[in-house]
Amino acid sequence: MSNSSSITQFLLLAFADTRELQLLHFWLFLGIYLAALLGNGIIITTIACDHHLHTPMYFFLLSLSILDLGSISTTVPKSMASSLWDNRAISYSGCVAQLFVFIFFIGAEYCLLTIMSYDRYVAICKPLHYGTLLGSRACVHMAAAAWGAGFLNALMHTANTFSLPLCQGNAVEQFFCEIPHILKLSCSQSDLREVWLLDVSVCLFFGCFVFIVVSYVQIFRAVLRIPSEQGRHKAFSTCLPHLAVVSLFYSTAGFAYLKPPSISSPSRDLVMSVLYSVLPPALNPLIYSLRNQQLKDAVWKLIPGCFSEAMSCSSPSALQLSCNS
Repeated sequence: MSNSSSITQFLLLAFADTRELQLLHFWLFLGIYLAALLGNGIIITTIACDHHLHTPMYFFLLSLSILDLGSISTTVPKSMASSLWDNRAISYSGCVAQLFVFIFFIGAEYCLLTIMSYDRYVAICKPLHYGTLLGSRACVHMAAAAWGAGFLNALMHTANTFSLPLCQGNAVEQFFCEIPHILKLSCSQSDLREVWLLDVSVCLFFGCFVFIVVSYVQIFRAVLRIPSEQGRHKAFSTCLPHLAVVSLFYSTAGFAYLKPPSISSPSRDLVMSVLYSVLPPALNPLIYSLRNQQLKDAVWKLIPGCFSEAMSCSSPSALQLSCNS
């Protein structure tokens, strides 16, 4: 292929060549995807329906669940369909859209996790100013800033990546369209614009990471000054889920993008991409629900209410009332 204008589709990397392993991959990804849909869906519904959870911490958690659903829905269904139908092809426009949407959700999640660390810092270190610093308007503005930063980051990277001439074939060595593997198809070994954009993203990555580390240093110092053991345990319990999510997200994504080229291989890249793009959206609801008693209580109160409402709506009297109305 002489240039990118002649490329009408890309070929994604298959997880397996044999039919049995392809079906195994389909069912495995289907289970992970359904778990992510169920877990994040329960968190979104519970926080939206329970007015006791209408606080900044749960507002940001709701936003995180939406981003998790978006990121995993961008990559996993297409990979499942490829294995089920044994078709690795993705259209040029589909690859552009997948790359843009995935970077958008991942970038917004980076920023949101940083904001959530600030929320925990204010709640523990400046509790008297919590309502002032994290009012409803401030929370909406910060969440909108995270989504806006993710959108701008995705727009710049996508526009620049697909403006490069591609002449190294159309086989992407990844199960979804990703910038490093698209750049391998470029005619030039490197492009100054993309290198500059990647440097900006890396600086943003480390800036968010440093902010989170500094926030938690201040949080741990404040928690250790709490005289009662019960108070320390309660403060730690509100921070550990977020810290676990940050550790999982940053460690897998950081290693996937910052690992030395000498240890890079298609199989290793494939495993690392699954670790940072598929597992966190499925595990985040479990991590947050395990140590959050208030959220678990709200979920158990919501389930019987939904069940009784569904039963009442399906009763003959309810159906007759709806017909009369």
